[in-house]
Amino acid sequence: MINPRQIEAFRAVMVTGGITSAAELLNISQPAVSRLISDLQYALKLTLFERRGPRVAPTSEAMSLYQVVDRAFVGLELIEQTARDLTARRSGTLRVAAMPALGVGFLPRYVARFLAERPRVDIALRGSTSPIILDWVATGQCELGFAHTPIDHAAVLTEKLHGLPAVAILPPGHPLAAKEVLEPKDFEGESFISTTPPTLLRYRIDTIFADHDVSRVLRVETQLTMNACAMVAAGYGVSIVDPFTARDYVPHGLVVRPFEPRIGFDIAILRSAQVPLSMIAEDFLAGFLEEAKRFRDDLGGAQDGVQVVRGTEL
Repeated sequence: MINPRQIEAFRAVMVTGGITSAAELLNISQPAVSRLISDLQYALKLTLFERRGPRVAPTSEAMSLYQVVDRAFVGLELIEQTARDLTARRSGTLRVAAMPALGVGFLPRYVARFLAERPRVDIALRGSTSPIILDWVATGQCELGFAHTPIDHAAVLTEKLHGLPAVAILPPGHPLAAKEVLEPKDFEGESFISTTPPTLLRYRIDTIFADHDVSRVLRVETQLTMNACAMVAAGYGVSIVDPFTARDYVPHGLVVRPFEPRIGFDIAILRSAQVPLSMIAEDFLAGFLEEAKRFRDDLGGAQDGVQVVRGTEL
């Protein structure tokens, strides 16, 4: 019967072209290599090398066998390299899902920086609504999900990212742009672009204005805050949206102002309750949280900053 050491000796002779150089490569004696090759030929009942003066030459049978052996060794080397890359967090595949507020600008930019440092990592980035993201994480289709709170599913763990406020957005040159902070009374009689109900952000906004007895002109509803930002930047109406989308539209002329009383824009970071995160996912999430903190600091945020409630099983 053949054994791995014989195959290793055979490959070394094929690669180096001689018994002596194969012995040096394997760090064993020349007679040991000759014996391994002899035993392999006996086991296979094949002549693999022919003596030509001081050197040996592979037979056609050896050439055919080498093609198979080399593929096997390349496969083993690839397995070893992949394992090393995974250990060093340099390789792997990560499937991430995000709501549009994150998935359009903020998250793709972070993914680009994350991948730049990990050329062997592959990421599948999907976008959808929060209920669909929840389903993708619960069924194992995505390892990480970023959705609106609240989230309720027995198969999912959540980390709630607090401390990010919704912001008011105005067209270029709007009179309210002269104010540093906007309040509900400032929106009295203004054409207001709302997100389509039912969403948590829409509920919180409507509640604030109802509590302050402020009447807005509600002529437009949209499912995506990016649509609201685009319309306001184009000169129509005002709105209150998540800070991520608002920031992306500032280069298009959008005017962004803080809004008081504060309307929280919380994010649920979803993961499986049954399967622990991969090392790549752990690195990705840690970097995302740091990026979110920097984003919050850039907004000139509140003293409490970004807060993360970890490990909550819902």
